[in-house]
Amino acid sequence: MNIQRFSAPTSREALAKARLAFGEGTLILSNRQTATGIEVVATAEDTVIGLDRSDKFSNRVVAQKPTFQAKQGVNLESKAEVEEDADRLSMSTLSFQDYVRERMLRRRNESMAPKVQATAMPRTVAPEEKPLTEQLTTLSVKPQVASVQTPVHSVAAELQAMTAMMEERFNTLTWLGQTRQSPVHSNMMMKLIRAGYSPNLSRLVIEHLPEDLPVAESFHWVMATLERNLKIADTSRALPMEGGVFALVGATGVGKTTTAAKLAFQCATLNGSDSVGLISLDNYRVGAQEQLRAHGRTMGIVSHVAHDQATLQDLLSLLSRKKLVLIDTMGLAPSDSRKDDLLAFLDLPRLNRLLVLNAGGDGEMLDDVVCAFKTSGPQHAILSKLDEASKLGPSLDTIIRHKLILRGVTTGQNVQEDFELANAEKLVRQSMHSSKKSVFAPQPADLDFFFTTSTHKSPSKKYA
Repeated sequence: MNIQRFSAPTSREALAKARLAFGEGTLILSNRQTATGIEVVATAEDTVIGLDRSDKFSNRVVAQKPTFQAKQGVNLESKAEVEEDADRLSMSTLSFQDYVRERMLRRRNESMAPKVQATAMPRTVAPEEKPLTEQLTTLSVKPQVASVQTPVHSVAAELQAMTAMMEERFNTLTWLGQTRQSPVHSNMMMKLIRAGYSPNLSRLVIEHLPEDLPVAESFHWVMATLERNLKIADTSRALPMEGGVFALVGATGVGKTTTAAKLAFQCATLNGSDSVGLISLDNYRVGAQEQLRAHGRTMGIVSHVAHDQATLQDLLSLLSRKKLVLIDTMGLAPSDSRKDDLLAFLDLPRLNRLLVLNAGGDGEMLDDVVCAFKTSGPQHAILSKLDEASKLGPSLDTIIRHKLILRGVTTGQNVQEDFELANAEKLVRQSMHSSKKSVFAPQPADLDFFFTTSTHKSPSKKYA
């Protein structure tokens, strides 16, 4: 394999040298930091094509001499090639070294096994088989074709995946270097991370932060950017005023029943108790139906119970003249198998889902809940229990990344008072001005751990 090393003060310059030597088809195999800068090890895509030709030549040798000695010779020669490739790859000191060697050796061993067992019949090329370059193009567009490609093509796909992975790594290292050189950018990044915002969203915001802004203006710029990306329903579209049929869904214990009672009170205050309909689907939690019925009695609203979809349809028809109909559902974990049954149960015309999220939940849990209950089209949400949240960053981060439309927030257990329309400026300011100190708050030296991919995991998928 034609592999060369290139050294330069920065990773970008080293990449430029490699591409100057091998052209656009450059494959980066490794990189490491040296006393003088960055050293990369690269090769060209033509090397992969050479591997393909070498395999075809070995196959013809097996066909011409189908004796045990000839087959054994091919096997020994193949092992020598694998060991040679492994020796060359051993020059890599990048964190992906073990990954590269293990995948390459396994792929080559798998490709050699069928050839040792081949008969003396010459290899025939199927009419529909495409050149290697066309196969690469097909794989990048339709990944499901990879199962019928040649073993050498699998090696090429792995190398391309490593190239993309390493370019992302280089970009991350370069970005971290620039952040360290700019105290303002580093300071803003740490504020976002400490507030609970995810590394992905934080990096996306800081990448667009102007470099010449002072600290105070940079802080206001970051908050204004978060406010613009936090989707809030218009005041004229408040649920008690807009009306409609809404089913409150979400995880267990997020306050769906209490939130339904608060929305019902808001609508009853504006339009009278006859304008509201309440339906409970919670047949699992002890006292859930009685809790909603008790809230309804205090407002002069009758609460109904639906045990199946036919009953629900009848109740919706009975309450069709109500301005606002609220359906309380049982809380389910994202991994609960009953979740799909509930979503199918609610798949009715004119019925909208209203996702209730716990403002104090951690980012991963909130992300799982949103993905589990996600619907086609706009997803509406209510943020509950703001009074119990130590950090609002994780919940606001989830709403921004998933582009949810926030319809309101709850701030306590009082049905008559603790509900208000969402205000982007207030929420972002509250998330960024938290005075609570946590033992989990990162330090500037911990930035690498947030943005560096683990050496034992495949690269994570980028956010669009």
